[in-house]
Amino acid sequence: MKKAFYLFILTMVLAPTAAFAAANGTDTSTGYGLMAGGAAIGAGLAVIGAGRGIGQIGGGAVEAIARQPEATGQISTAMIITAALIEGVALFAIVVALLISFKTY
Repeated sequence: MKKAFYLFILTMVLAPTAAFAAANGTDTSTGYGLMAGGAAIGAGLAVIGAGRGIGQIGGGAVEAIARQPEATGQISTAMIITAALIEGVALFAIVVALLISFKTY
């Protein structure tokens, strides 16, 4: 099941990349198609990584609150701060990928 899910994600990331490179009518010998494809893959991996990281943070926080209900406030605060930091890194990665993909020669 996990292999099928990862194969699906990989297909969803790579299929639009090839279509985007071909639809623009750009010459792949200049490297622009590869650059746009790499930027799309990078943005996709950033989003997947951020989603997975925030999911693990949420799961860990729920487990910690279940073990120590009296520390709910501290755990929630730490969870929100960590999730915000992960979102910031993911947003930075997406912005860098967009800057790379919109770069023209």
